[in-house]
Amino acid sequence: MPTLASDRTSGRPGGLSGSSAGRRPDGLRLRPWQRLALEQFEASGAADFLAVATPGAGKTTFALTAARRALVARAIRRVVIVVPTQHLKQQWAHAADGLDIHLDPEWTVAYGGLPSDVHGVVVTYPQVAGSPEVFRQLVRSAFVVLDEVHHAGESRSWGDGVRHAFEPAWRRLCLSGTPFRSDQITIPFIRYHGEVAQPDFEYGYGDALRDGQVVRPVYFPRINGRMEWVAPDGVTHDATFSDSLTRDLASQRLRTALDTSGDWLPTVLAQAHAQLVHLRARDPSAGGLVIAIDQDHAKGIAAILRERLRVAPVVATSDDPAASQKISRFAEGSAPWIVAVRMVSEGVDIPRLRVGVYATNTVTELFFRQAVGRLVRWNARLRQQAAYMFIPDDVRLRTFGSAIAEQRRHNLSRDRRRDVNGDWLDPLDPRGQRDADPPEQLSLFAAISAVPLDEDGRPLDAVRVYGAEHEVDASADAGEPARTEGGADEIPDLVGAPRGGGSPERLHPIGLIVHRSTPVVPVPEADPHPPDVPPAPAAPARGGLARRRALREANSEAVRALVHVLGKTHAELNAELNAEVGIRRISVGTVKQLEQRLTLARTMLRRR
Repeated sequence: MPTLASDRTSGRPGGLSGSSAGRRPDGLRLRPWQRLALEQFEASGAADFLAVATPGAGKTTFALTAARRALVARAIRRVVIVVPTQHLKQQWAHAADGLDIHLDPEWTVAYGGLPSDVHGVVVTYPQVAGSPEVFRQLVRSAFVVLDEVHHAGESRSWGDGVRHAFEPAWRRLCLSGTPFRSDQITIPFIRYHGEVAQPDFEYGYGDALRDGQVVRPVYFPRINGRMEWVAPDGVTHDATFSDSLTRDLASQRLRTALDTSGDWLPTVLAQAHAQLVHLRARDPSAGGLVIAIDQDHAKGIAAILRERLRVAPVVATSDDPAASQKISRFAEGSAPWIVAVRMVSEGVDIPRLRVGVYATNTVTELFFRQAVGRLVRWNARLRQQAAYMFIPDDVRLRTFGSAIAEQRRHNLSRDRRRDVNGDWLDPLDPRGQRDADPPEQLSLFAAISAVPLDEDGRPLDAVRVYGAEHEVDASADAGEPARTEGGADEIPDLVGAPRGGGSPERLHPIGLIVHRSTPVVPVPEADPHPPDVPPAPAAPARGGLARRRALREANSEAVRALVHVLGKTHAELNAELNAEVGIRRISVGTVKQLEQRLTLARTMLRRR
């Protein structure tokens, strides 16, 4: 078992010193909710603990701190993290590396064991469901973290596999970004009251807003429209989002609005892009996310962004083997847009996301809240950082958005006032603070048209054009905010909102729309020294995780070269090198053994 930093620095063997109990190894203090949750987790002593914390609050740090303390106390021998997606495996492993916990995100059951210099592994729920007996042996005396644990209820086989695999574990810490229901399948290791999961610790979006500097306020511009479609039974329908429909017809109406060949979706994308351009004037790294229905839909959205708005989006879909790398590059770069299908819906950490378009027909509160959670992550470099999720004015989405907006209204200062320059202060600006439905089988379904409407029910073709008839000052804050959340809430800094003393002319409630034939103001290049935004801190070194991956790749490359030089097979050379350094296979080699193996292989090459 590798040695943790605190093993070497602690005042007593196998434990944390009193001064480090509330700190990470890098000296950063835990947030108050994380300390409280950690205290309750350790005091409970129960085998199972469910922590529900709003996206962006820091569940990963909380869980890894709990795991680290257990490792240091010698209470456990290894850590197993279970996540929904391949990308999250890498994200958890990198986060753990920063806390001096070495996890292998590339481990599979075929490896047959673990290197002696790692603390554990990060795997996915499908991996566990496929080999529960292997994990049952692996987790004896182990600390198991089940991230976004509601995924264990996606199928009965997944739930049964998770239950069988992790019953022998020392403790199981279950995490979720929002409360959830059992629906039809009860999730293992969770207590229920009726059908609702009962958390042992809960930290909601309203709590995080009240604490300040934890999450951003999110606003929901909603867009109406008139849709016409042919239902699966051959009947033609025509309705706006204001019309009351049955559940099936409402789903067909939403699917029609989201059709890439109509006018509704391109108009909303243009509006969202205009908002992103506005935000990037002060926050050059600000990014936007479009959540699509499926792979073909994502490609259609990407085509709209390229051809009509002249921006090249990143596209990440679950069937793309390079999706994880694309997401990582987007997170660390400054590209304006990413289009994703369920790949960026939960857990994925991209703090620079500030604009979203909810363009999927998945209509469940859990998925909606997880999607909104991608926009809430706090960035300490920014003075103003409200986020905006553009949504169809579907009554179900409107209800979900209103529930989040109500938490925001109750926890943000509502007496917004101007600073000395006359600009509106963001409620979270320190200067202004006071100390779904399942996928539809649309065999005969055909979308005919989808036209966006303004607040008076008029088609938006007559609305003034962004970048042509109206100039938007992207360097200044919007003035009097528009009202687009049911008329009960103001949306600050929204493009197109009329300024104080402005014209009484009618505007679309969420701003100005880009006409298809009109050039769009391009996304500005990121200024390395933007005003009011200090440079971002350097990214931390990736440590042992990157070193292990690099050594494995270098060893594989050396063996390929030796095959051509010596005329032996890959299997023969791998067996020979492994025997020399005392390992059965490269996957279980420590960093030191991998270094020795690589040196030996390169020595053999030089001799030839």
